[in-house]
Amino acid sequence: MKIEFPKPFFWGAASSATQSEGRQLTDGKGENIWDYASKEYNHRFYEGVTTEDTSYFYRDYQQDIQKMQDISFNSFRTSISWSRLIPNGTGAVNPEAVIFYNNIINEMIAKGVEPFINLYHFDMPMPLQKKGGFENKEVIEAYKQYAKTCFELFGDRVTYWFTFNEPMIPAEAGYLHDRHYPYVVDFKRAAMVLHNIILAHCEAVKVYREMKLAGKIGIIMDVIPVYPRSQNPADLDAAEMADLFYTKSVNDAILKGKYPTRLKEVLEEYDQLPEVTVADLALIAATKIDLLGINYYRPRRVKAKEGVPNPKGVFSPEWFFDEYVMPGRRMNTSRGIEIYPRGIYDIAKKIQVEYDNIDWFVSENGIGIEGEEAFIEEGIVQDDYRIDFLKEHLTYLNQAMKEGSNCLGYHMWTFVDCWSWGNAYKNRYGFYRLDLATGEKTVKKSGLWFKETVENNGFD
Repeated sequence: MKIEFPKPFFWGAASSATQSEGRQLTDGKGENIWDYASKEYNHRFYEGVTTEDTSYFYRDYQQDIQKMQDISFNSFRTSISWSRLIPNGTGAVNPEAVIFYNNIINEMIAKGVEPFINLYHFDMPMPLQKKGGFENKEVIEAYKQYAKTCFELFGDRVTYWFTFNEPMIPAEAGYLHDRHYPYVVDFKRAAMVLHNIILAHCEAVKVYREMKLAGKIGIIMDVIPVYPRSQNPADLDAAEMADLFYTKSVNDAILKGKYPTRLKEVLEEYDQLPEVTVADLALIAATKIDLLGINYYRPRRVKAKEGVPNPKGVFSPEWFFDEYVMPGRRMNTSRGIEIYPRGIYDIAKKIQVEYDNIDWFVSENGIGIEGEEAFIEEGIVQDDYRIDFLKEHLTYLNQAMKEGSNCLGYHMWTFVDCWSWGNAYKNRYGFYRLDLATGEKTVKKSGLWFKETVENNGFD
């Protein structure tokens, strides 16, 4: 059976500035929260690898973009580093960064690779974090000015812009669940951060519209489809609450222009509602995007709570559901997460039915494997497991598209093995293998398969 995709279709991969660029002594870059945390909290990072030693894109961008062309990419998403472009978060622009980003944008266009440029991928400049980061309304204004600067500098060539990657994560991982710096555990503060990120997104979109640039602007969302253990009403309610907190809280605000009523009721009941003004709600209601990116890695399976939450404990979404470990689930043991290809179909249908079938694309999807060197034969990683993963997800995506979903492309995470938040280089995701000792980048079997898939616009 031939799985064919419509033309045109965006084929490529995604990365981010902090995870791929690396540092050089004369680059003029300011410090962001990951530069700081990977040094000051080095024990939290696998084998102590810091942001200094990521995948050398700052140094190797010409060869890397050639490698994209070598496997027939027609598009690639990366981010601009706020702290590279504006080292203090506000004020003077770093001329070295302007040269670098102009060079990569021009090089990509010259090689037939459409730049998809994201403005914020978890990387708050440290001087702004010291002012409270997105807890502080002043930082919304700083972000707005940063976005405007990017549009002015690069908007004549970049057609596809994205305000944030996974806006939920800086709030949830940085302010509730102790995974990202500043390692705060406080739901109300997390809710304030998420609300202010949504406002910053709206302000950037507003600026883009006012500038009348001839491109599209959107956002990249992390969507984890929720599946209840059973059709028992208690399990269904648990799934509804998980979806409310982790998906609808941000998706409805950005895609429907309003927060869910049920969310407001719950947060008021538990005294966790952040300060939200009438003007805030009006701005959210007035903001529309052109294109949605969806990152999908795993499902969320839940069941009804088996115990009463500690009334003196930290309020969290997990007060309303427990994780459900489904018997027989298929696992990526390197990451400890379930592999469920059908989830990408379910997301596509949700967008089609609940969110007006907005134009969207798969902005991340991939599989991170530990110890890939065990699969090297004759100098190439024989990653058939990645090829199988891609085939399964693309087949379900194709099915949803045949049923009317407006999916415009597929970007795998990632192009070259990159540094991951906390995990550093423990799990490898790339079409190209990075040798940490030498910096050499060599194509994997999956990269060659992808090239063939792009050229045929599908696969058998």
